[in-house]
Amino acid sequence: MRTRRPARTIIAALAAVLLTGGVAACGNSDTGGGAGDDKIVLGFSQVGAESGWRTANTNSIKEAAAAAGIELKFDDAQQKQENQIKAIRNFIQQKVDVIAFSPVVESGWDTVLKEAKDAGIPVILTDRAVDSADKTLYRTFLGSDFVKEGRLSGEWLVEQTKSATGPVNIVELQGTTGSAPANDRKKGFAEAIAANPNLKIIASQSGDFTRAGGKQVMEQFLKANPDIDVLFAHNDDMGLGALEAITAAGKQPGKDILIITVDAVRDGMQALADGKFNFIAECSPLLGPQLMDLTKKVHAGEEVPARIETEETTFTQEQAKEALPNRKY
Repeated sequence: MRTRRPARTIIAALAAVLLTGGVAACGNSDTGGGAGDDKIVLGFSQVGAESGWRTANTNSIKEAAAAAGIELKFDDAQQKQENQIKAIRNFIQQKVDVIAFSPVVESGWDTVLKEAKDAGIPVILTDRAVDSADKTLYRTFLGSDFVKEGRLSGEWLVEQTKSATGPVNIVELQGTTGSAPANDRKKGFAEAIAANPNLKIIASQSGDFTRAGGKQVMEQFLKANPDIDVLFAHNDDMGLGALEAITAAGKQPGKDILIITVDAVRDGMQALADGKFNFIAECSPLLGPQLMDLTKKVHAGEEVPARIETEETTFTQEQAKEALPNRKY
């Protein structure tokens, strides 16, 4: 004869099963990127660590991701496009939720961006743009107006040299060849100085955005052109490298040669405050919080502007002295 189990016992058993199942489901949420996990996974490919600006940019992104509760898969491309393309393909394979990257150069991205689009993974460009004709390959661009930075630098120089009656010889330290900031800063600067026919760029060469590159190229400039009046460097680090070459050549930076740079990182601002630089157009690296906000929005399928520019300013020597004590990078 079978013994009937009391209803209370059956209910307790069912509750135990449901409770066990519930615990298992909650446990899955801690795996990171797995099924049932609502944590956003962002794959980010960084250009490299070529400058103080880039280091500050990387720190901003890592800190902002942690604060926003976003899982960050970070890759350093070491200034090589092939490394970035490989990283983006790895992100696609890993099925991240969003991909962001700061492209080494402007061209050659259509194929891998189409692969991301076909995989249904939205892409955000940060700091640097691409020249893809198909604007649907990425959702938005977050960064600076590099043409404006070059133009502001040129406009300052035009104002400073408006009384010049003879030629003003300028040398230009360009950033990485083919990169958006190098192309755009060169363009903006050239357009601005066209207002004064006495301003002449007598030499222009890439220092690859590095301090060592700036020093090396400036040494070459000084040997080939003894009468240099102005240096326009596409970033602070190249300008700081150039300082060494100028000093070694027996010239006084900031006086014998006016120095204009872009970025406004702490070392550059210190050189400006010390009178070794003359003018800096700011390019803020602190894009992390804005990037995380955009990541959440594009992951949720929200509409975002096609281009989002950061707010920036310019600095003279006196303004640098005032700003330095509270400088975050």
